[in-house]
Amino acid sequence: MISLILKALIMEKKSFLLILSALIPCFMKADWPQFRGPDGQGHSKEKNVPLEWSDEKNVKWKMAVPGKGFSSPVIFNKQIWMTSAENEGKSLHAICLDKTSGKLIHNIKVITTDNPGPLHRLNGYASPTPAIDKEHVFVHFGPRGTACLNKKGEVIWKNTNLDYNVIQGGASSPILHNDVLFLTCDGIDFQFLVALEKQTGKVIWKQDRGHLEAAAQKRAIAKMSYSTPLIQSVGGTNQLVCSGADHVASYNINDGKEIWWMPYNGFSIVGRPSYGNSLFYVVGSIRQDHFCIYAIQPGKGQLKNKQIKWKYSKGVPHVSSPILVDTEIYFVHDGGVASCLNAITGELIWNERLGGNYDASPIEIQNRLYFLNREGKTTVLSAGKKFDKLATNQLKGTFKASPAVADEALFLRSDTHLFRIEKKL
Repeated sequence: MISLILKALIMEKKSFLLILSALIPCFMKADWPQFRGPDGQGHSKEKNVPLEWSDEKNVKWKMAVPGKGFSSPVIFNKQIWMTSAENEGKSLHAICLDKTSGKLIHNIKVITTDNPGPLHRLNGYASPTPAIDKEHVFVHFGPRGTACLNKKGEVIWKNTNLDYNVIQGGASSPILHNDVLFLTCDGIDFQFLVALEKQTGKVIWKQDRGHLEAAAQKRAIAKMSYSTPLIQSVGGTNQLVCSGADHVASYNINDGKEIWWMPYNGFSIVGRPSYGNSLFYVVGSIRQDHFCIYAIQPGKGQLKNKQIKWKYSKGVPHVSSPILVDTEIYFVHDGGVASCLNAITGELIWNERLGGNYDASPIEIQNRLYFLNREGKTTVLSAGKKFDKLATNQLKGTFKASPAVADEALFLRSDTHLFRIEKKL
């Protein structure tokens, strides 16, 4: 009898440990760990996020952010991290705020340079969004360098050895997968992707871009791009998919070898890919400054025409990324016209003017779409085949960073402040 009781207790303890081990990763996941959130595609499962707000309504706190930057917030546990620049880009900083109070925790000068490089009039010196995990935050400033900091604000490593020239300033954000940090470096001189050891910043592999022969015959600027990659498992292989000048390509994350690619015509691609319905949805172009969404069935080598399921090129944005929700894909043109397409066929379902100018990428929370324009107006729509405007919300400031979501709250960064938008009890 005693032996049976002991066995039962042992089995009960094992069951408890199994349940605990399953729960621990859930608690250790970041709230908003990278550009466009947990899945890299702008989706959140948070509940009770406000539908309405203003400068006087549902703002839990508003905190000034030192310096100037357009990077989006990333969030882990009680910390919010962003980047900023001071002294006209010669001093590059990592900024940390307390998620609960908004209080400034860290303002770390990470990189200094005598040559901040050229800049587009609408860009800044601190535009790439950081990546974060339970121990570290990874900040990236384009050719000026990349760094890893711990949560105490101590710099663990820097890598300033990646040589390329982006004449409009850095924009592509770093992405973290397990123990590897991936960067896209599409300059006017050199174009490559690189994988760095998370712990040391040392190069694991570096893969030059291909398929730029036609671009090389034009002008140097025709080889540059600014897109952030997406990692997606296809057939058991994790693929790194990234738009570049004149093509989109998929790479094996283990060695950087190209898996498939598809040509188009144009450069300065910014939008991040999405994945769903067994298709990649990528932003390319049909000619320069005329951008296009392609729905692609992945494969091997150069994709065949039959693997390009559809393409759509009317009102596709240059800067913000589309958002896929089930079998619809939504986007808003830089000039403020939003569109909804059938993601299976590419058929236009609706398009409506929201107004304003757009840099921030839209997000989806519990079947609601949030479109934040540069002038501080957020239009909230119901996701679906019918254009259904639920709310319009206005804040003061200039907004280029994409929203972040955590703890039933929205985090919106303007040119001067970070706002925590939350229902007041």
